[in-house]
Amino acid sequence: MGKVKIDQAFHDVLERGDKAFVPYIMAGDGGLDKLDEQLAFLEEAGATVIELGIAFSDPVADGPTIQESGLRALANGVSLRAVLDKLKEGKEERNIPIVLMTYINPIHAYGVDNFAKSCAEAGVDGLIIPDLPLEEEGIVVPALMENDIALIRLAALTSTEERLAEIAKRTEGFLYAVTVTGTTGVRSSFKDYLGTHLETLRGKSNVPVLAGFGVSSPEHVRSLTEHCDGVVVGSKIVDSLYKNDRAAIRELIGSARLSKQ
Repeated sequence: MGKVKIDQAFHDVLERGDKAFVPYIMAGDGGLDKLDEQLAFLEEAGATVIELGIAFSDPVADGPTIQESGLRALANGVSLRAVLDKLKEGKEERNIPIVLMTYINPIHAYGVDNFAKSCAEAGVDGLIIPDLPLEEEGIVVPALMENDIALIRLAALTSTEERLAEIAKRTEGFLYAVTVTGTTGVRSSFKDYLGTHLETLRGKSNVPVLAGFGVSSPEHVRSLTEHCDGVVVGSKIVDSLYKNDRAAIRELIGSARLSKQ
């Protein structure tokens, strides 16, 4: 299914007048045996797509909360292969699209072709590789295309107009609009020009534009989605899941349901 599954999920949400909500969780935080239940909970709570992080020893894009969750996962012996095996086991019970977030080194170590094949077999629909620049993505694109896995590109605030246009043209599934300069993590506010930036990206992109990094409250969700198609929320979801505050997660996801407010 891959790209088509992601496209359909966004279409269904936006068609009914809602905004997309993509929660990020760290695979294996608390143990891989909890993963199936966590994914089922997020699907039932109304997530559009789930972004699943893979613990890595040098997570350059991650802020403190996600780094700590990665360390907990690594302490539990979680590996990329173990996560893919677990996803493969639960594939038939899942309907929601799964996007993996990992870095290029673990993919290299796994072997690009084998990794893409394993992702397809595990029911992974998309991939985010934050340390893979446009100029080097040729090393993974053919294998991902062959296995129908969307490569979701990130658009940084610091990129030039020309580069943003190229990223928007190439991205699949959705365009991940980074809302801050720096790593992930809870923020209290965003730059005044962010709304204009998001609307500019929407004008360049053929797929939905989602804002991510620092989104941590229902107010953030409602404010940002005035200018884009949805949000990605990581640190707040990871922290709430770790503390078992599932009511906070439901409230966050529910804040993207504009048609019911």
